[in-house]
Amino acid sequence: MSKTDILAKFRPLFAGTGGIDSWLSENAPDAIFGRLDTLGPSPLTQASLNQLLTFNHEAAVSPGFFRYYWLTAPSAHPYDVQRLEVFDSTWLTAPAITSIDHLRWGVYRLYLDGLLFFGNIRMAFRSLRELDEEELKRLFSSKRMAPETMVERGEPAFPLEDIAKDSRYLIAEMACKTYGESADSNDLQSALTSAYVKAGRGGSSRVTIKKLLDDVGEEYTNKQRELRFAATEILEEEIASEFDITNKVARMYAKFSDARDKALKNTRFYLSLVNDLDVYVATSMRQREDFRYMADFCDVVFGHADLRPLHIRYFDPTLSAAAGHEDKGLIECLMVKCAKVLVYCAGSGDTWGKDAEAAMALSLGKPVIFYCDATFRSRIFRDIHPLTRLIDFETGVAVGAIIASTPEEVSTLLYRIFTNRMEYEIEQPRAGYLRLRERLTGSCVRLQTSDEFLRETFWNYYHARRPDIKVATTLPR
Repeated sequence: MSKTDILAKFRPLFAGTGGIDSWLSENAPDAIFGRLDTLGPSPLTQASLNQLLTFNHEAAVSPGFFRYYWLTAPSAHPYDVQRLEVFDSTWLTAPAITSIDHLRWGVYRLYLDGLLFFGNIRMAFRSLRELDEEELKRLFSSKRMAPETMVERGEPAFPLEDIAKDSRYLIAEMACKTYGESADSNDLQSALTSAYVKAGRGGSSRVTIKKLLDDVGEEYTNKQRELRFAATEILEEEIASEFDITNKVARMYAKFSDARDKALKNTRFYLSLVNDLDVYVATSMRQREDFRYMADFCDVVFGHADLRPLHIRYFDPTLSAAAGHEDKGLIECLMVKCAKVLVYCAGSGDTWGKDAEAAMALSLGKPVIFYCDATFRSRIFRDIHPLTRLIDFETGVAVGAIIASTPEEVSTLLYRIFTNRMEYEIEQPRAGYLRLRERLTGSCVRLQTSDEFLRETFWNYYHARRPDIKVATTLPR
């Protein structure tokens, strides 16, 4: 193989950003390519590979590193290393690197691990190259999910209180603020009675609840949206007397009270399993239809046959309520912190609340799945929206959200995440710029910039710590 052929074999790797990422390039010594051309009859041992690395100013690797990346396919890795582009099982019984494809397989694995867990290929190589095989196994095993444990844990200890899908909207804050604590003394009762008396003076004895809410006095003008939301089910019903108002509001209050009591119980249930929470579902629900839609979405996604054996613990926002919006905020922050994965449902509009939850999860380095069933909005989230590319605050690794367009894709992604079967591919869209894409959806989940000034400044200062200044307590003799 010529130098050009060998370089073509390794695309899109070796982006030329320094260190190991520049080992094989147009400027690499011809002697390295000459040796690689003989891999068939003359396999590359660890000692030989180290000589080639050193020949182009790169550091050597340990025997354990060499074995881990080229001679084994560890089952306890965060993804299936045998599903990468090319793989030949004979490599696992060989004592050395036997072909260009074999060499590429190990290098590709290093790049995947570097982008996934270090955010920088050169930093990954520096951190890993001297580790022995057991240290590498322990390191990457710690980054895996534990599907065996998920299967063994069985069903949760407490069953959720079921709330009819058509009544779940009644657990929303707008309904809580409207109905308050009493069936006969709440904003809806007072607003309707006031408006009915006003309408009766005009000679009208029968009027719909919707019409009455359109004509509420100044006292309730700022609450019209909440009032209409709480009365969704009875908006088209007619009122013939104040007694009708009392009966209809009492009926709605009973449904509200039942739904809210169950939702409060469910919240205690969710809090009891935060240590074991798998998925947090982030969304915004402003209409009754939103609650129905989200309830159906959760049923489809988490009812998928592949997920059932894992006994997924997920937070369903249509089944939970809190004593007030402050408590609700605390609960949701705790759920995001404890969940292993966040699923973001775009819905009909974006809100600060769910955007903040997704941003928190990405900043914690968690997998985040954005579900959006509209083609244009999917493109916005996948290719344009800045929220879908954030930084893991602890490691500095750039973390991207996965954009799914169907509930079935969400289920598949969750299954792959929890069973360590995610599939990735690396691309280099422009010189020096590396992207790691999730294969099912094409979403960019990691990246390494080609901007040298940005890259060097970022990594030189991201982990910077001011050294402690120790003051001598005794004078030297």
